Amino acid sequence: MKEEENLIIPDEIISNKIYLIRNQKVMLDRDLSELYQVETKQLKRQVRRNIERFPEDFMFELTEKENENLRSQIGTSSWGGSRYVPMVFTEQGVAMLSSVLKSDRAIAVNIKIIRIFTKMRDLLSDNLSLRLEIEQIKKKMNNHDKNIELVFSYLDELVERKEEKKERTQIGYKKD
Repeated sequence: MKEEENLIIPDEIISNKIYLIRNQKVMLDRDLSELYQVETKQLKRQVRRNIERFPEDFMFELTEKENENLRSQIGTSSWGGSRYVPMVFTEQGVAMLSSVLKSDRAIAVNIKIIRIFTKMRDLLSDNLSLRLEIEQIKKKMNNHDKNIELVFSYLDELVERKEEKKERTQIGYKKD
């Protein structure tokens, strides 16, 4: 695939276009159309013509509230003036777009995007396992702290007993 070899889109550009909406990593229709170098309305038209390929877990339209939240996150100046709420695509939806947009560029961009989604998932997985290990260490440290406190409380009790020591009467024979 010649297009994939010539495709020079830095990973950071694609990574910065991935948002977390409804607890899913998604990409906006306008960002995808920019990467594919097609008009957003053309991308939307192709999706609507093939809507059976895009179930809710592949693609959904934002609500007005989600759209407003997104605008405030992105900033109005860079947003542009779209009158319509955007479609957003999950990783599976992005993969499905290559079957709808049949250009070499769309296929090459999709491959790159899917690889970045995979990298992100791997990073999150590594991060999660690291967090779990840290939590286990914290639990051990808490247990050690409790054990040390217990040892000190026993030592305090022994010291108190020694201080409270009563005068004992001697047992045994006395020499006169």
